[in-house]
Amino acid sequence: MSLSLDVAVDERAVELALEVPRGETLALIGPNGAGKSTALSLVSGALHPSSGTVELDGRLLSGARTRVPPHRRRVTTLSQDPVLFPHLTALGNIRFGLRSQGMPRARARAEARRWLAELGILELADRRPSRLSGGQAQRVAIARALAADPRLLLLDEPMAALDVDVAPTLREQLRGFLDERTAIIVTHDVLDALTLADRIVVLEQGRVVEEGPTHEVLNRPRSAFAARFAGLNLVRGRWDGESVLLEDGARLPAQVPPTAVLGGEVLAAFRPAAVHLVGEGGIPRTVRSLAPRGDLVRVSTGDLAADLPPQQVASGHLAPGSAVRLAVPTEAVTTYGA
Repeated sequence: MSLSLDVAVDERAVELALEVPRGETLALIGPNGAGKSTALSLVSGALHPSSGTVELDGRLLSGARTRVPPHRRRVTTLSQDPVLFPHLTALGNIRFGLRSQGMPRARARAEARRWLAELGILELADRRPSRLSGGQAQRVAIARALAADPRLLLLDEPMAALDVDVAPTLREQLRGFLDERTAIIVTHDVLDALTLADRIVVLEQGRVVEEGPTHEVLNRPRSAFAARFAGLNLVRGRWDGESVLLEDGARLPAQVPPTAVLGGEVLAAFRPAAVHLVGEGGIPRTVRSLAPRGDLVRVSTGDLAADLPPQQVASGHLAPGSAVRLAVPTEAVTTYGA
């Protein structure tokens, strides 16, 4: 086991227990204030827990009588801000970290050049940060982080500040470097989780509310936040033999759950694009908001969302306060045990 964290931070009402096996990339997701940044600070050493322990590769980093300073943890943080030294070149920024670890001057220079080449930016070696684009500066920051050979890499929204045309390339590049490395990534972008993470942990109000392999959490979410993150509607009800009986008495026809128990509690997930309007039957709801969604309109009722063509929204005179009835094709609904 590489990282083991079982801590409480009383002043932030946080109680976390996380395990990250060696070579795994874990994505931490959750709403603002859920405890994601606190978790990274506990691991990096920027924050000491009120109680509990943090261990990395069997070494105690934080405990009742132990507090290893950040610079001795071999934990490196990469954030959305590259935080490069403005007076040093790209090469100098990477070399500085290596030299601070005691690496000889010539070797540090060679290693810095090697990592710039790995990121495909060796031609930027002599440029200072003021002459780098956002994507170039983030590549230098990644090279600096990886060159330090950390036991654990922490990534805090690494793509958030990048242009949409730069992020996909850098994300793909980063995926190759994370292979077989131990890392934790905090993100609000489902593409980061899909591309980079082996497993997802969902935090809410300082607690773990859901965890599992990335594909499982995104395809069969069990928490409201994970469903929103994955772009799915999620409803809870009881299986009546042919449909999911919701708490308000509405029925959602669905295929038989794999472990169906008559009267048993189930979850049902489906995409907003699969939802359509019907004149009778369906799930009665009241429109709360309308918002553009590409070439469609996202019609939200609070607990459910439907992505509808603008013409249908206009012909139905939909607006906040409108009564609607929503239906979903049976084959579009994934039903599973709650």
